[in-house]
Amino acid sequence: MPQQTPQAPRSSADPLAEEQARRASLYGLLAALLRDVPDDRVLDYTRQLEADDPKDKGELAVALGTLALAARHSSLASVREEYHRLFIGLGRGELVPFGSWYQTGFLMERPLALLRADLRQLGFERAEDVHEPEDHIAALCEVMSLLIQDGTEVQVQRQFFDSHIGNWAGAFFADLAQADSAVLYRSVARLGIVFLSLEATYLSLLD
Repeated sequence: MPQQTPQAPRSSADPLAEEQARRASLYGLLAALLRDVPDDRVLDYTRQLEADDPKDKGELAVALGTLALAARHSSLASVREEYHRLFIGLGRGELVPFGSWYQTGFLMERPLALLRADLRQLGFERAEDVHEPEDHIAALCEVMSLLIQDGTEVQVQRQFFDSHIGNWAGAFFADLAQADSAVLYRSVARLGIVFLSLEATYLSLLD
């Protein structure tokens, strides 16, 4: 899958365009934090997160602020160690961030085959330097970000979300929030839970 780094929403006079840019940016941020150990650029971006409106006390704004604060108090070395314990470990990390695992208890199962078929239909190809299965949570967030940026019809976005993210990612983020090794990633989990809940509602209301 293609890899992205998060980008701040571009200023626009069109509120709908700004909304889509924000959605794509949040998916890109989650992907960047979950695909691998965040580098300096990703961590610096995260430290500077803030709500569009400083007076906003909504769940998403609070989650972004909490994540930014946690990042400011985290060093690259501590985040690297935390990521390793959570997702790599000796043989296996504390969590297994793959859709097949959460839906069947095993890797490389039918949910992955269905995902691959949908990705082919959408025109996505696996990058040569990517060796993990495509149902990694970071890869799925990247796909959603790209679908939004490309202006893909919302029905297609909704179908992809419902089929490959909404049916398991909430449980993953809930586990991440409770993981023994999580420090910074407790805030990542909070953002994931809040954002995906809002996404499920948002996509269900659009035609």
